[in-house]
Amino acid sequence: MPREVFGRDYVFLDRAEILTFEEITRLARIFVGLGVEKIRLTGGEPTVRRDLPGLVQMLAAIPGLRDLTMTTNGSRLTPLARPLHEAGLTRITVSLDSLDDAVFRAMNDVDFPVARVLEGIEAALEAGFSPVKINVVVKRGANDHTILDFARRFRAPQYIVRFIEYMDVGNSNGWRMDEVVPAREIVAAINREFPLEPAGPLYRGEVARRYRYTDGSGEIGIISSVTQPFCGDCTRARISADGKLYTCLFASSGHDLRALLRDGRSDADIEASLGAIWSARGDRYSELRASQTPGLPKPEMSYLGG
Repeated sequence: MPREVFGRDYVFLDRAEILTFEEITRLARIFVGLGVEKIRLTGGEPTVRRDLPGLVQMLAAIPGLRDLTMTTNGSRLTPLARPLHEAGLTRITVSLDSLDDAVFRAMNDVDFPVARVLEGIEAALEAGFSPVKINVVVKRGANDHTILDFARRFRAPQYIVRFIEYMDVGNSNGWRMDEVVPAREIVAAINREFPLEPAGPLYRGEVARRYRYTDGSGEIGIISSVTQPFCGDCTRARISADGKLYTCLFASSGHDLRALLRDGRSDADIEASLGAIWSARGDRYSELRASQTPGLPKPEMSYLGG
């Protein structure tokens, strides 16, 4: 969250505007009833939410939910990893854009070192999360020279590094196409030192293209929504902290589910609303990006997560 945008004077949401744990769990239960099998807690930073293991425990108890996972910047993971695992969280993804402190701080504008994130990753492994996924956004001129650092450090079955093309999420990151490092370039750079072979998707709609190290030492993933869009197979819905449903990471507006929850609507009413929203969606921002979307208002990554 860039400080020049979200500084000390920025007015954040009042607590009453944020969904309660009970409201989140009710929505999750309705979604699972409609066929959703995976829920990811993201942010912003999910670990700043008070009593996060309590929310995890409530969600993990939903019948039919097969996968409950979380994406975090790792800054608070060391003390939380074991309580989260014991509460029922099944997987963890850690965002880490560089192993070099200077590059890391420049890209993320944070006041903690890489060492704290690495400690969190190891704490997650010790708590029973394996493999731990590590998300790396690759930006030309910023951290593209460190791609191999990740391959060298995390080339093992207990880690999966996922390299992500730099995306034009939100309106505050100053995105330019010439700063995107294409997926094929990332794969080629790693393949020159550590030979790779393609691996098939684990399910339809998987956003990462998988590659295995040919020596059996694990795998990497590549998320290439800029150069190789996957809108046609997208199965993701996103709910913001204040209860807006977005059918695309790049959607210009959301659908207010909080109002439905607090207006006394039944589960059946909410199911009907969700069905109408989902069946009418036509999102394909990444396919249209170059020519038809300039100036489109988009929510920030800190509002919608990845």
